[in-house]
Amino acid sequence: MSAKNGKTSETSPRRLLRVLQAFRAEESRQVNRDILRLALPNIVANVSVPLLGMADTVIVGHLEAPHYIGALALGTAIFNFLYWGFGFLAMGTTGVTAQAWGAGDRSEVRRLLQRGLLVAGLLGAVMILLQGAIGAVAFHVMDSTPEVLEHARSYFAIRIWAAPATLSLMVVQGWFLGVQNARTPMLLTVAVNLLNILASLGFVMFAGMDSDGVAWGTLAAQYCGVLLGLLMLRSFFSEGSGGRFSLESGLLETQGLKRFFQVNRDILIRTLALITVFTFFTMASAQMGEDILAANSLLLQLWMLVSFAIDGFANAGQGLVGRYTGGRDTSALRRCVGLLILWAAGIGVVFALVYGWSGEWLLHQFTRHEEIVALASVYLPWLTLGALLNLFAFIWDGIFLGATATRVMRNAMLLCTAGFFGMYLLFQPLWFNHGLWLALTTFMILRGASLTWLAPGHILGSRPRSR
Repeated sequence: MSAKNGKTSETSPRRLLRVLQAFRAEESRQVNRDILRLALPNIVANVSVPLLGMADTVIVGHLEAPHYIGALALGTAIFNFLYWGFGFLAMGTTGVTAQAWGAGDRSEVRRLLQRGLLVAGLLGAVMILLQGAIGAVAFHVMDSTPEVLEHARSYFAIRIWAAPATLSLMVVQGWFLGVQNARTPMLLTVAVNLLNILASLGFVMFAGMDSDGVAWGTLAAQYCGVLLGLLMLRSFFSEGSGGRFSLESGLLETQGLKRFFQVNRDILIRTLALITVFTFFTMASAQMGEDILAANSLLLQLWMLVSFAIDGFANAGQGLVGRYTGGRDTSALRRCVGLLILWAAGIGVVFALVYGWSGEWLLHQFTRHEEIVALASVYLPWLTLGALLNLFAFIWDGIFLGATATRVMRNAMLLCTAGFFGMYLLFQPLWFNHGLWLALTTFMILRGASLTWLAPGHILGSRPRSR
């Protein structure tokens, strides 16, 4: 801590340890209640996302050929790259909205919603217009069997039309979290994902479609979700929670747009690095064969389930850290960070035990193809280990985003990405798929370690600044 705050200097590890001890303090109870109030709905919403992916995998996993699993994996990887790249529409909106909410600036809160929806609509329209070029580039770098590529192209051609709806939903969900409302985005996310599962199941099981049916189910659910989101926004403003809704002036004001894109530029670069790693993971899996691609796809579904569960607390951290930053409440911020880390650790331990005890049984629920389950089971230890090691990366993401400390977060991610590719080049030729999983696990360890090291100086040492 700095001398101007009247406290003596201390080392970064000791400062972080003192923050973690906040969980035991009496004054942390209110902060803990705030965390749970936001985190529990977020966990429900977040877990429904990988459950949707699991449901889609189960639907195509019970079709007559395993190449449908590979087609879904490749198609999903493309859209993960696209939509995770635009994840700043949610993550950036949450942080800046929470800071405006904490500062009591309701006009800016409304302006941020409107500006985000405007940007989302424009970006979605551009994606549709450029779908030919996007598809050409994506499938140029993808390598798999002709059957997998054929069905993946068809999946892409259908789902791309959901782009404006998907991006708009990101803004709505991020904005609600920024105004400290986790219940509404939970209901919205769960509703959209349930609609998606039902629609996909209907198209595949009753209309006789294959992986195309999953794409049509996603398209229908996303646009239904936009309509539901607009109704929820209308209800929120009609209750007076965010002030009277009106079209705010200054949506295109230079300073506001500059800050919006400055924060979101760093998040975009950071996210592109992240999805480059996971997209490359899928591409490398495909190059090792159709069976490895299918096995790794099943394992990644369970891997993502842990991340989305912990992200419930990370998303709560975004909202609360942003609020405490905007309200200049440093002591509450530090207590919040300590509590978030301990909650994440608990979730990581639970998932590690579940995967270690019943991971093979879980894999059997995805597909009827025994050879794929047997192959995936060989790599299950990486899943168990990951549940324990990945939690720091997930929880620090939310904390740094809430404080809009995006520049250092971006730089750390770029270094970790370089570490992933270095490990892949060294060990994949020696250990085949184990080498690929080692590279991914190392990437996650580096993410958690780097943000833990940076946190005392950029989050905990003094009142965070927007960066």
